Amino acid sequence: MNQLTIEKEKFMKKMLILILVLIVAATAVFAGGKGEEAETPTTPKTEVQVEQKLTFALQNEPDGLDPGITNNSFASPILLNTFEGLVVYDENNSIVGGSAESWDISDDGLTYTFKLRNNLKWSDGTALTANDFVYSYLRVLDPALGAQYTEMLTDYIAGAADYYAGTADADSVGIKARDNSTLVLTLIQPTAYYIGILGMWVYSPVNEATVTANGDRWTLSADTYVSNGPFKMQKIAFGEGYELVKNVNYWNADNVRLEKLNFRFIPDPSTALVALDQGDIDGQWEVPSADLPSLKASSDALQIIPSYGTTYYEVNCSKAPYDNPKVRLALAMALDRTALIENVLQTTDNPAFSLIAPGYSVDGVAYDKGRSNFGLSATADVEGARAMLAEAGFPNGEGFPTLELSYYTNETVKTIVEAMQQMWQENLGIKVNISTEEWAVYYEAIQALNYDVGAMGWGADYMHPMTFFPLRLSDGVMNNCGYASAEYDSLVKQAQSETDPAEAMRLMRAAEDVMMADMPLIPIHYRSSPKMMAPYVKGWYITPLNNMYLSGAYIEK
Repeated sequence: MNQLTIEKEKFMKKMLILILVLIVAATAVFAGGKGEEAETPTTPKTEVQVEQKLTFALQNEPDGLDPGITNNSFASPILLNTFEGLVVYDENNSIVGGSAESWDISDDGLTYTFKLRNNLKWSDGTALTANDFVYSYLRVLDPALGAQYTEMLTDYIAGAADYYAGTADADSVGIKARDNSTLVLTLIQPTAYYIGILGMWVYSPVNEATVTANGDRWTLSADTYVSNGPFKMQKIAFGEGYELVKNVNYWNADNVRLEKLNFRFIPDPSTALVALDQGDIDGQWEVPSADLPSLKASSDALQIIPSYGTTYYEVNCSKAPYDNPKVRLALAMALDRTALIENVLQTTDNPAFSLIAPGYSVDGVAYDKGRSNFGLSATADVEGARAMLAEAGFPNGEGFPTLELSYYTNETVKTIVEAMQQMWQENLGIKVNISTEEWAVYYEAIQALNYDVGAMGWGADYMHPMTFFPLRLSDGVMNNCGYASAEYDSLVKQAQSETDPAEAMRLMRAAEDVMMADMPLIPIHYRSSPKMMAPYVKGWYITPLNNMYLSGAYIEK
């Protein structure tokens, strides 16, 4: 081998080594340096903490925040998340323990004994005992308070009605604290559905110290708004909203994940929808009807929740010509419920022909099975309505006074009353004027029977038809239409004390037949409840009673 050949081989070996080195280096580069990282411990990734804050828009401001006074459903999102009674509804619509750990019902169905949870506290850290429940319930029974759910105690608790009337003292009332952790309630008569009534906010305790120190102003400031629920008040800004924070003194605080809960008032649901789309809020109570079709097709935030409730219009039965059942029936017959639901509301609601909503059953038999439509139909019966109005003395609407159709300020309700106005004018030949007020002023007029026909509705307070029947009892505090029927009253009272569910249902159906033959209201639709909640909000639920519980809610983004 000559020298030239030897030098060429050396050169080739050097080049081969160089190529191998470059290949190894390139492999390390294109592997992203993983070869080197594999020889060292992996650095743990830092988990991004999501702020546990929920902002929810309400479209109506409640008339008050005292759970012992108000029956206004607009207050429910605040009250049900700042206060907690003996029992609550869970996500399966079953009654479970709230402030009460357990309870026993006597064999005769008259005595309910509740064992409170250990170490219950108010949001200010002071102890909450059975005596607080006694104080709170007797407070509701003080006529000076002006409680709007008084009958939820007087109709059921022994001695409560006499105490409310001022003819008996507190010792005679069936509300006793056996000790600090034991509350005993004694009923007038066995009531199979009473445990569900205890889930209403009127049965929430209120703090005697803050009520005594601040009088009726205790609900006006976050500093004095002492509560016992999963959240406590941090800021009250009337007309703007409420800021709540987690109540660290709540018995189940370890399982409350939201740190902040803000309720903002955005009256126009369309404006709220824009805020939701922009990420300024996480959910809203009302959904604009005009947007429902598109939301159903494209939104993952829309929730259609079954609702045990009825939208109807009050008719002032104490005022001529509305004191004539034929006039009331004519007004009800002249409305096209299908058009109101499909064209105006654009909801998934169903036409209503009664006050009593479907949804309850006994042994698999639905309450409304085989029920009459009481002369009403899904579409307008124009000829029948005109004939009925003529029988009442107003042929073709002649001589009928201008009907004042009232409603509380709300964009959705506004569209309904405008459509009703047109239907009555065209179908009956009468003149209809529309008026509106903010809720508080409006409801005062309804209670004072200072109206002709007014927008109203009822969402059930507990999962039983009896939640609707007191609305038309002659002496019922929520009878805001002046209707009175001794036969109806008698049947309702019998149904309230009946322990056999099937017989109770028979009595309620008989009472309903009596009431709806008189048509003391104009039923429009049985409700469903569309809500908006961003899909990253988990753990919340709303019952068919339209009660929203947020104690288990959390943000997952």
